[in-house]
Amino acid sequence: MLVTLTTDFGTSDGYVGAMKGAILSVAPDVRLVDISHDVPAQDVTAAAFVLRQAIPYFPAGTLHLAVVDPGVGTARRAIAARFALGGGGHTFVGPDNGLLPLVLDGGEPEVAVVLDRPDTWRTPAPSGTFHGRDVFGPVAARLATGTALGAVGSPAGELARLHWPLPHTDRDGIRGMILAVDHYGNCITNVTRETVDRWSDGRPATCYAGSQILRGLAPTYGAVARGEALALFGSDDRLEIAVHGGHAASLLSLHRGDPVTLVFDGAYRAEPHAD
Repeated sequence: MLVTLTTDFGTSDGYVGAMKGAILSVAPDVRLVDISHDVPAQDVTAAAFVLRQAIPYFPAGTLHLAVVDPGVGTARRAIAARFALGGGGHTFVGPDNGLLPLVLDGGEPEVAVVLDRPDTWRTPAPSGTFHGRDVFGPVAARLATGTALGAVGSPAGELARLHWPLPHTDRDGIRGMILAVDHYGNCITNVTRETVDRWSDGRPATCYAGSQILRGLAPTYGAVARGEALALFGSDDRLEIAVHGGHAASLLSLHRGDPVTLVFDGAYRAEPHAD
């Protein structure tokens, strides 16, 4: 089975290697694919954003191990759950801290269990600071080799939930915020192409982000001169603030959580469907 790995462990320490070793000790033939180990430390929503960018492109049957766990060693639960995605099932293993429902927009799992069977862990006395190695990794390995969810835990009931902030919309415009800053410095917002199409009524838009006023939406990064700022829809159809050839977040002093506003030009005509 294919197992993806997403953590906030970083790559300068031995934590990723230790977790992989624990997995391979149980399932030496499993195929491991790293999504990211550079999620900001203890940042559950950032981990969910990274997973949302990647999981739609993995085949049905993939198991996703996501360990961003600020509550490690506390009463927070360890869980595994199977969700129906894109016509096929995907299984997720990780802490019950809202990460999985956030990735899946609040979708309900087909099956969810609490990982309360110590015989499926690496050790019945796991470290209070490293459940990725001692609990999540070994359980993921067992599931990857065909062990049923019911054999690694008890029914979980309701999962802990987090929710994405939604943009505010009206006939005049859309008020959103920066959800993430990617490796290139592009500032990715919670404003989707679908929302803009629904409310713009075909009108051009002016984008306000920090001190920047950006007229219209560009089709590509290269549509403006090198060094110029622009607004466009990125590969996941979310509005981005970018600088052609530059790091927008640094150059424009923009940060995650900052507001971004689109104002539509001209008279409103149609009656859109409410979000």
